[in-house]
Amino acid sequence: MEAYTGFSEVYDIFMDNVPYSEWGEYIIDILKEYGISDGILCEIGCGTGKMTKLLSDKGFDMIGIDSSADMLDIAQEKRGCDGKILYLNQDMKEMELYGTVRAFISCCDSVNYLLSEEELLTTFKLVDNYLDPKGLFIFDMNTPYKYEELLADNVFAEARDDASFIWENFYDEGERINEYDLTLFVKENELYRKYEEVHYQKAYDIELVKKLIEKSGLKLLAVYDAYTRESVREDSDRVVFIAQEITKEAI
Repeated sequence: MEAYTGFSEVYDIFMDNVPYSEWGEYIIDILKEYGISDGILCEIGCGTGKMTKLLSDKGFDMIGIDSSADMLDIAQEKRGCDGKILYLNQDMKEMELYGTVRAFISCCDSVNYLLSEEELLTTFKLVDNYLDPKGLFIFDMNTPYKYEELLADNVFAEARDDASFIWENFYDEGERINEYDLTLFVKENELYRKYEEVHYQKAYDIELVKKLIEKSGLKLLAVYDAYTRESVREDSDRVVFIAQEITKEAI
């Protein structure tokens, strides 16, 4: 079953607890700290484009990349008629851009969908390739603690007026892969249509991610507890990495 098909219709409903505005201000502050206040940014794993549009509204020229055409359909609707955002239906580990960008952004643990060290390194190398000199890569990841202690093999459920879901987790400690089995009920007229999806994410140790960042050619600048300037804790469930392109020379 393909991920983010039926879920794309109700993604924003169930993600309304995500503080996109606060995260957006945090990202903008980091960008400004390194001299980036305008120009082209690219969000990988942009989903329905909520963060992409937020950054576009702040004056950045945005590119949004996602492997789900259904999610991008919704992002296109949000974009409106001005056409200021370019959306590309691409897999982040195979992305092709028309030129370089000032920064890459990735939120909501999109990078955890890369299921091997090789895929993670490939993506980091592509980011490095498409970054302007001294460009930034700001991305978040779920931590092993979150998969092992918070998600584990737990079941979550939520009911709203227009949609409901049952979210079953199965964590393989050996492979460090978390399987999400989603059953969705989406209201259509007076009835509810049932959708079933399976998602997979991988847990990565922070030290390994640091090594892969450096191996890709990027320079690691910082790792923080999610969307703060605080150090990572043992019970941090999400962390933010900040890396920089260091090999190119400005023209």
